[in-house]
Amino acid sequence: MKRLYFLLIIVLFYSCKESRIDEDFLIKSDEVSISKNKLNTDFDFYPTSTTSDVYKRDSYSFSYSEEHEQSEWVAYFLENEDLTNSNFKRPFFEQDPLVESESADWRNYKKSGYDKGHLCPAGDRKKTLDDYNETFFTSNISPQLHEFNSGIWNRLEEKVRYWAMKYDGLYIVTGGVLSDNLKTIGKERVSVPNYFYKVLLSKDGDKMIGFLVPHQDSNKPLYEFVVSVDEIEKMTGIDFYPNLPDNLENQLEEKSDYKGWSF
Repeated sequence: MKRLYFLLIIVLFYSCKESRIDEDFLIKSDEVSISKNKLNTDFDFYPTSTTSDVYKRDSYSFSYSEEHEQSEWVAYFLENEDLTNSNFKRPFFEQDPLVESESADWRNYKKSGYDKGHLCPAGDRKKTLDDYNETFFTSNISPQLHEFNSGIWNRLEEKVRYWAMKYDGLYIVTGGVLSDNLKTIGKERVSVPNYFYKVLLSKDGDKMIGFLVPHQDSNKPLYEFVVSVDEIEKMTGIDFYPNLPDNLENQLEEKSDYKGWSF
């Protein structure tokens, strides 16, 4: 009888030990699962605002700078269904009724020598006519030299569309670097940025890349304009993707290489 009790105790000891091992394994498995799925579907990808004037449209959001009469950033998610072959008619540019201080009048650009350069491109918003038309509010444009707008900047926009399809979606923040003593155009003194930027984050949160492009014509390959997101943050005063876990945000933003992105 004593021997039977002894055997039962040994069996119970090892079964409990195995249970603890299984429990530890499950916890580790969950941790791996969380690390692989860094971003959930309702991830708040908006950057900080230096103006506190943030507005949300159906197809993008933006932070407006009254001082510079344009947005310091425009943010949106880009995926396959936004890039349909819809042949919408281009509307006229209009002032944005959302902006309390009134966005710049399109007439500031007339005979200025600068294009009305989209920040969120019309070509990125072809899912519906309403989405497409929203890109023609003057809160979504910035003065751009024609050679820049139709050249290096257009090449970058096309590459971003390619990546959005390849990587199943991208979070995008873009704008001009708004600093002191910029050249201005029009009666409302719309600032002309010396640099434009894009900061891209893959849908799964696995990789990030930043572009800082001088406002001039260029035939250089796109990868020569890759910089760390930290550098763009220092120039703009904006914190990009602040709702990422701190360790992940720091790791992604300090990189200035383009490995993992298909150029």
